[in-house]
Amino acid sequence: MTRHLLKLQDLSAEEILEILNLADQLKYEKKHGIAHPHLQGKSLGMIFTKSSTRTRVSFEVGMYDLGGQALFLSGRDLQIGRGEPAEDTARVLSRYLDGIMIRTYAQEEVEQLARYGSIPVINGLTDYCHPCQVLTDLMTIREYKGYFKGLKMVYVGDGNNMANSLIVGGIRMGMQVAVACPKSHQPDAALMKWAAENGTFCCTDNIPEAVADADVLYTDVWASMGQEAEAEERRKIFKGYQINREVMAAAKPDAMVLHCLPAHRGEEITADVFEAHATEIFDEAENRLHAQKAVLVKLMA
Repeated sequence: MTRHLLKLQDLSAEEILEILNLADQLKYEKKHGIAHPHLQGKSLGMIFTKSSTRTRVSFEVGMYDLGGQALFLSGRDLQIGRGEPAEDTARVLSRYLDGIMIRTYAQEEVEQLARYGSIPVINGLTDYCHPCQVLTDLMTIREYKGYFKGLKMVYVGDGNNMANSLIVGGIRMGMQVAVACPKSHQPDAALMKWAAENGTFCCTDNIPEAVADADVLYTDVWASMGQEAEAEERRKIFKGYQINREVMAAAKPDAMVLHCLPAHRGEEITADVFEAHATEIFDEAENRLHAQKAVLVKLMA
């Protein structure tokens, strides 16, 4: 197992499966009241320069469940928010903590913490990728479908950090992956090249073509955190890139729908489709807790 989780490309298919299997076990134990204090006495520092609901609560509760403690470290409260270099923060925190989770804008900031620190670093989200979310998504897909190989997963919307990580996760696990997005907002070019060379992948602005025979449909907000000023312009660009009844009709009859949340009903997904698949979406949200606990155990135990 790699020492950090900086991006999903860091993990092999075998390592992803190890995390998912442990996540299933931890979920079972949580549901049945079986204690699993694998991180007794350990401390996780959680650095947030982007606000959060699911990331903060799931990591904080996860550390509690595992017998450790989590410290919420806001970018407004740390010296890193006032110009202290990430490398100095990494070296100081490494002397106090057993691990760092960071949710921030620049991928380079996460990489620097790992480079200069001496403890595991977990990427809780950057503008480039969202590995913890996609491990959760894979866990949820396997819960509902029972397998990965040969499934078709389709992402509709902005070719953002979610699209980047879903491409890697889907291809790693043997799924076909398609992305439907405007030509001006495609996923990372290097990741798309890698996907085409290592699996079955396509990126198109033709939504019906992308979603044909889909087993899993996925979407995300049109304007991510930090893009609020562009929201109106993005509504024009992404108009039509929506999971709705017409899109669902092109997918397989038993297709599942996932969304990393928060959802803007009426934009990237219609209210009726969201509610019809709410069980899947909120199982997915719950699984953030279990998948991340597995990551914490693998890296910090």
